[in-house]
Amino acid sequence: MSKTYVPAQLRRVVAERTKNCCAYCLQPEVFAFCSHEIDHVIAEKHGGETVAGNLALACKLCNTYKGSDIASVDPESREIVRLYQPGRDRWSEHFRLEGAELVPLSAIARTTVWLLELNRAERLEERPFWLASRLLSWLEEVV
Repeated sequence: MSKTYVPAQLRRVVAERTKNCCAYCLQPEVFAFCSHEIDHVIAEKHGGETVAGNLALACKLCNTYKGSDIASVDPESREIVRLYQPGRDRWSEHFRLEGAELVPLSAIARTTVWLLELNRAERLEERPFWLASRLLSWLEEVV
C-alpha cells in the first residue's frame, strides 16, 4: 500500500498540535537527525482517514516501531490493548513525566510505552535536554 500524500497545510496543523515534537516520545524535531513523519494513528489499511484528527507527528523511530499497529499486548496483563491515540486521548490521563521517564498511568500507555520503546536508554539520556530547551512547553497545555 502506498503512502497517502499529506498536503503541507495539513502537516503544519498536525505538527503545530505538539509544537513540532513527536507526539509519542516527545522528541523535538530540531533535535532529530531526519524530519519527523506524519503518522496515521489509525492506519489507512484499518480504515483510518487522512484528516487532522487521525494524524500525529512522529519521529522516525516511533513511526517505525508503531508501523500500522493500532493495538498490542499489554506487557503486564497480557491482554490486547489499543495504543495511545494522539489527538483523541488526553496525554495527562495516560502519562506522567518523572524526570526523563514517561510513566504509564493506564494500560493504553503501558502498552504504547512498551511497543514504541519510549523509555529506551537513548531517549532517557536525551529527554532532559529536550525539557531544558523548553520546546516541550506544549505539554503544559495538554496536562
